[in-house]
Amino acid sequence: MPGRYDYDESKIGVRPNRRGTRPRTKDRPAHEDAVIGMVTGVDRGRWTCLVDDHVVTAMRARELRRSPIVVGDRVGLVGDTSGDEGTLARIVRIEERETFLRRTADDTDPVERVLVANADQLAIVTALADPEPRPRMVDRCLVAAYDAEMDPLLVLTKADLADPDEFMQSYAGLDVPYVVTEVLPDGTIEGLDAVHERLAGQTTVLVGHSGVGKSTLVNALVPGTHRAVGHVNAVTGRGRHTSTSAVALELADGGWVIDTPGVRSFGLAHVDPDSFIDHFPELAAGTENCPRGCSHDEEHCALDAWVAEGHAGPSGAARLESLRRLLRSRLGTPEEE
Repeated sequence: MPGRYDYDESKIGVRPNRRGTRPRTKDRPAHEDAVIGMVTGVDRGRWTCLVDDHVVTAMRARELRRSPIVVGDRVGLVGDTSGDEGTLARIVRIEERETFLRRTADDTDPVERVLVANADQLAIVTALADPEPRPRMVDRCLVAAYDAEMDPLLVLTKADLADPDEFMQSYAGLDVPYVVTEVLPDGTIEGLDAVHERLAGQTTVLVGHSGVGKSTLVNALVPGTHRAVGHVNAVTGRGRHTSTSAVALELADGGWVIDTPGVRSFGLAHVDPDSFIDHFPELAAGTENCPRGCSHDEEHCALDAWVAEGHAGPSGAARLESLRRLLRSRLGTPEEE
C-alpha cells in the first residue's frame, strides 16, 4: 500500500512556458541598421527626433528604460522611421555625448539631472530689471557651463529699464561675451541681430529665470514658434513658468536654439567645490600663497591680500564674494538666490 507521502509524478501537470525555452541572455542586438536622429523634444514617454529632413516619433527600447534621453541627444532608431502619421520608431542606442549640461535640485541633492546634450554654448538670459537680476544665479550657470565645457554667453534683456554697464562690471574680469536687448514700442527687439550673430552655426541652450523674456526672445529668433510668454508678479517680483519642457528649434541662418523651462535655482552638487576656483581665472593665481587645504572662505585665505593689492582688477572684490557665496551654498549653507 503506498505511503501517505508517495506521489505519482506522472500525474503532475506542468504549465507550458509561453516564452519558450530560450535561455535568457544579457547580450543585446547591435542594431547596426539603426538610423541616427537628433532628439528635438520629449513629451510623456515619446521622443520627437529629426532624421535627415523629416520628423520621427519614437519610444524608448526596454534596455534603455533607466537611461535619460534628453533634447540634443543623437540616438539610433529602428522600426518605422518614415515619420508618417501614426507610425512609431524605437530608440535603441544613445550615441556618445560631446557635452551635456547638468544641474541638481539644490546643492545637497545627490541626483543630478541632465538637461540637454551636445550643445556648444550656454546662453544665460537675465533681465536688467523687472525682475531684478540675480548675479548669484548667473555665477552658478557660468560654473555649470565651464564644468560642461560649453562656451557661456550673457543675454541681457529689458535694457530700456536699466543700464547694462553697471551689471557687467561684476563680470569684467571673466571677459564673458554678452549681448543687450530691449523690446521697442512697436514690438521689435533692439539687439536681435547681435543675438543672431552669436547663435549662428552653434547649438545654444537658453537658461534663465521665468519672466526674464526668454520666450519672447525665442519667438523672435524662430518666427512661428509661439512659445508661451509669461508676466512678472508685481508682489513677488518673479515670473511664472510658461515653458514646461525643453525643445530644440532650428535657426534660419544655421544652428539650433534649445529653449528650457524657467528655473528658480541651479544646484551644483555634481561639481567639485575644489574646482570652483578654476572658473574664476582672475582669482586662481592668488591661491598659490594659500595655506594647505584652504577652502578660500576662511580667515587666512591669501585671496584677500591678492584682491586688496589689485591683482584681480577693479571687480576683484565682487568676484571674490561671488566665489565665496558659491562655496558656502555648495557646502551646505544655502542662501536665497
